[in-house]
Amino acid sequence: PREYDAVLGGQNPPIYAAVLGGIQGIKKRLASPILEVRIAALADAFNYGEQGLELVLQALEDESNPLKFAAYSLLRGRQEAKVKQRLDKFFGIFEFEVVTVNIKGQINSRSLHYARFFTEDLGNQVKLDMVAIPGGTFFMGSLKTEKERQDWETPQHQVTVQPFFIGKYPVTQAQWQAVAALPKIKIKLNPNPSCFRGENLPVENVSWDEAQEFCKRLWEKTGKIYRLPSEAEWEYACRAGTTTPFHFGETITSDLANYIGVHSYREEPKGIDRKETTPVDNFPPNAFGLFDMHGNVWEWCADPWHNYYHDAPKDGSVWIYGGDNQYRQLRGGAWCYFPRCSRSAFRFKAAPNSRYPCMGFRVACSSA
Repeated sequence: PREYDAVLGGQNPPIYAAVLGGIQGIKKRLASPILEVRIAALADAFNYGEQGLELVLQALEDESNPLKFAAYSLLRGRQEAKVKQRLDKFFGIFEFEVVTVNIKGQINSRSLHYARFFTEDLGNQVKLDMVAIPGGTFFMGSLKTEKERQDWETPQHQVTVQPFFIGKYPVTQAQWQAVAALPKIKIKLNPNPSCFRGENLPVENVSWDEAQEFCKRLWEKTGKIYRLPSEAEWEYACRAGTTTPFHFGETITSDLANYIGVHSYREEPKGIDRKETTPVDNFPPNAFGLFDMHGNVWEWCADPWHNYYHDAPKDGSVWIYGGDNQYRQLRGGAWCYFPRCSRSAFRFKAAPNSRYPCMGFRVACSSA
């Protein structure tokens, strides 16, 4: 028998064989506890017309991310109106590999992850991918035992963050140009402010004020409340469930991020100093599917500067009160800074009108 045929008595069933053939066989395989069997059944469901198509559409609501990803991948190129309508209401899913390293900078694990996202069309084939970040509780700041920690990363405290969306990448120069062409809200935006030029390079040399203007224009265009992330949201998104100095583990290497790689953080060999920005998809993402959370460009956050975390909000919101409004928060490190500055907990400040070739940002929004 073929692997998907009904099996007659006395015959040895192939591994994927269903007790019943046809559409009933597909349904039987989709109920299998073996993920590979279910994914294979989705591809074969298209052989059974509208009934099969409906089974694939139903898989978009499955609890298994790999199965949802398989269904989404099968459907996204199809032209049927019902498929397009369903996908318009469905957040896409992407698949990515996450790596971690040991204290010597050697990769000690690789794992496959999935994340939900939606895509904003900025026009002229420029897209903005926004990744869904699940809500949760984490410890913000650094432990006393963390190498090269700073006093302004204390006290470590528990924060509960609500679900939100954040850019898959730092804002690129192509995205900046698309939004800079939109009508002005408060201030003008230079369409080409960056010192290093390239559509897929992060926009840099932009101030906090200009990043805010970008968010307001995007809000006006889409109707979604785009904004800079709070400092707590940024660190939560960067850590992606980790408690180590970097989301990669106890250290970092210049194969994983763009910083002054000729300096080591722990026991890893010295790397390279690129002396420029790199494409935003150049290095592996974290477990939330976010790229360049360590290095490349500093990322503006919404909060004014606070010297310590005493009385900081515990709900992940922007810490408005009691801060120094002459400065705003920056996170993540940059291509021209030491590895310690790229730690998940590291905090930096600059005047809101500051512009440097190492300063960029990524956008957030609370709902799609």
